[in-house]
Amino acid sequence: MRDDEAFMRLALEAGEKGVGFTSPNPAVGAVIVRRGKVLAVGHHAKAGSDHAEVAALRQLDFDARGATLYSTLEPCNHVGRTGPCTEAILRAGIARVVVGATDPNPLVRGRGIRRLSRAGLDVRVGVLGAEAERLNEPFNHAIVKKAPFVVLKAATSLDGCTATRSGESQWITSEAARRRGRELRGALDAVVVGVNTVLADDPALTTRLRGRHDPLRVVLDSQLRTPLGAQLVRTARKTPTLIATTKKAPAARRTRLERAGVQVLVLPSDKKGRVDPHAVLGALHARELTGVLLEGGSTVHGSFLDAGLVHKVVWFMAPLLIGGEGARASLGGLGPSTLRGAHHLDIRSVEPVGPDLMIEAQVVRR
Repeated sequence: MRDDEAFMRLALEAGEKGVGFTSPNPAVGAVIVRRGKVLAVGHHAKAGSDHAEVAALRQLDFDARGATLYSTLEPCNHVGRTGPCTEAILRAGIARVVVGATDPNPLVRGRGIRRLSRAGLDVRVGVLGAEAERLNEPFNHAIVKKAPFVVLKAATSLDGCTATRSGESQWITSEAARRRGRELRGALDAVVVGVNTVLADDPALTTRLRGRHDPLRVVLDSQLRTPLGAQLVRTARKTPTLIATTKKAPAARRTRLERAGVQVLVLPSDKKGRVDPHAVLGALHARELTGVLLEGGSTVHGSFLDAGLVHKVVWFMAPLLIGGEGARASLGGLGPSTLRGAHHLDIRSVEPVGPDLMIEAQVVRR
């Protein structure tokens, strides 16, 4: 039904407002309609606050007799940080419920839909389902796999370089592309870089965008070479910063960084003595973080790819050719020995961003 799609798009727009703020919960939008008129629009603002359905119903004092509720995600039917949305829907007199996507959470999966159907409500599922699922890629993955969803982001020249042979890298891509990259940070829970990126670029790793949250900043630094004067350290009391290191790191360096407000976490190392990427994701999952952005450099990108831990790629490509034997490549690590072993991608979109291209692709599991 065409009207169902139109109202679901409104619900998706509402749900977008919660992206980056609701973890470990999903971002959800809801719209209440009666006789073609929108009565209320709600979204889940943060974990522990009203779910989208309740946020919308609250605007009507839970009196929505005969109305249709559009929700981007299946309403919950269990007690968590809040009460069951299904009970609020039934109490308000909603007659029809249109759902974008079912909830993959084992505590919810199908139960909310069954509860409403058995109570006599007209329930339709799957309206703009693909869009509704994309709204919560990190949540959907994390709730099932018990590990964060990992997005690899790179900004390169057309020939895949991130810096010239002299090390110059700022800026390969345009301001428009860099802004999109900062928006991506704001949509995920943590941004991860290696210590070489800190030493070379001294990044802030914040969004610098009004209305966007700053993710947890994570540095992989096996020997704690991060300078005390680095932006990440100087701003650690304002924006949470974690350095993942190994037992090889000097205790005195750890003490100084912690006194500066940095969280230092000692994790197992891999065969090369670097921080093990599996351990990093395990530690972030334990903190209830669902989405992780890898911003480099090449060693970090390569190690996570080699370990099979990347799920999505967002690649900004500038119309430049750098070349040269000393130019910095975008991917390090061991890499495959054959083309069959290469990391195959399913390209979902190619979009001009200023003079650059933004390519989004899912990593194909074989």
